[in-house]
Amino acid sequence: MNERCGWASDDLMARYHDEEWGRPCFDATLLFECLNLEGAQAGLSWRSVLVRREGYRTAFLGFDPEAVAGLSDEHLEEILRTGEVIRNRAKVFGVRQNARAWLALAEPASFLWSFVGGSPLDHARQSLAEVPATSDESVAMSKALKKAGFTFCGPTICYAFMQAVGMVNDHVVTCPAYEASKV
Repeated sequence: MNERCGWASDDLMARYHDEEWGRPCFDATLLFECLNLEGAQAGLSWRSVLVRREGYRTAFLGFDPEAVAGLSDEHLEEILRTGEVIRNRAKVFGVRQNARAWLALAEPASFLWSFVGGSPLDHARQSLAEVPATSDESVAMSKALKKAGFTFCGPTICYAFMQAVGMVNDHVVTCPAYEASKV
């Protein structure tokens, strides 16, 4: 019996699961977006961020790192007032900090993928209960990102990011997306 991963419990989450989550992504702008959205999720449900995704894209200029790095304090304060994003000052200002750190990396996409050796790790999970909150790779990524000046990038956030962008294939093996997420 092929059933999608159990966390995809409504139409929005199912669409995200089926079309994006766990699919290997090498696009630098999308990686920057996903890293920041995972940071925005800290302490919240992923759905609470996903329903605001378009608002985040608008507020943060399509997650263009150069544009975001140049945002003024006033612009960030306006983002907090609009309600298009989760109104957490540290998280909103952290996106600009992350953009500046991102731009300081020589090749950000390659840097991030280096923590899994450049290709997805396939875990062949039999159930969601087998999926950890962190891994050795996410701990290493977190330490490196923090050292590079990033914020909201703890090991759990990094592991969720790695799952989202397909650095690890944590679809359960009975999920139709499991095979589709292999490179």
